[in-house]
Amino acid sequence: MQDAELIAVLESVRTGAVTPDQAARVLRAGPFRQSNLEFADVDHHRSIRHGLGEVIYGEAKTIEQILSITERLAHSGSPVLITRLAAEKLSALQQRYPQGRANNAGRTFIVNAHPVKDWLCGEPYVAVLAAGTGDLSVAEEACEVCIAMNTAFEKFYDVGVAGLHRLLNRTEEIQGASALVVVAGMDGALPSVVGGLFGKPLFAVPTSVGYGASFGGVAALLAMINSCAPGVAVVNIDNGFSAGFAACQVIRQVLRSRDD
Repeated sequence: MQDAELIAVLESVRTGAVTPDQAARVLRAGPFRQSNLEFADVDHHRSIRHGLGEVIYGEAKTIEQILSITERLAHSGSPVLITRLAAEKLSALQQRYPQGRANNAGRTFIVNAHPVKDWLCGEPYVAVLAAGTGDLSVAEEACEVCIAMNTAFEKFYDVGVAGLHRLLNRTEEIQGASALVVVAGMDGALPSVVGGLFGKPLFAVPTSVGYGASFGGVAALLAMINSCAPGVAVVNIDNGFSAGFAACQVIRQVLRSRDD
């Protein structure tokens, strides 16, 4: 159940079109219903609080657990995002939900996915930047969050500091974004450069890409945390999901301010 559905129920009570008892039954079937499993207590209310229903972290769950939780969440017709999926788990979801959206690079799957919206749709959008091809899987995870949250986005890949002209060639499109997700491994320098060039909310994602002294992404993480560019917020290593979600929340607030 989304905000609009909840408001419609409350408005129906206000106008007398439905009784409070009838509205209560609708709400029980919506965000407040329970579908407790032996291994999970599914949150049906999260989409109202956060703009996206409960996201399933697939890496630490069995195929059976993933399918069971997905079935409970998908019942409402709202998007269900599953992340960190190994090939066999992704295949199982594709078999169960042939109309779902699979992203092999991002290791994600969305049931009841929204149509993809790019920057040309005219809505506020997220710009997702990746320093190199090795960072693509993390950037793709962030993009899939945008799709699940019905948010417009645009990709800017292979724009790392080793060839700075590639970034400078895309400044107009990046400047038009309302929020930025910047993904980089190795020395983790790209968020500092982007933060210095663009005055936008910026969510930096260090990746585990790099040679031995990168320490599995710790070097990039520390570089981003120590950025001298103002306003660089840093998420965990390889955590494209959190950066994408934070950027979409910025867009959500922009849209709300337009409606007020």
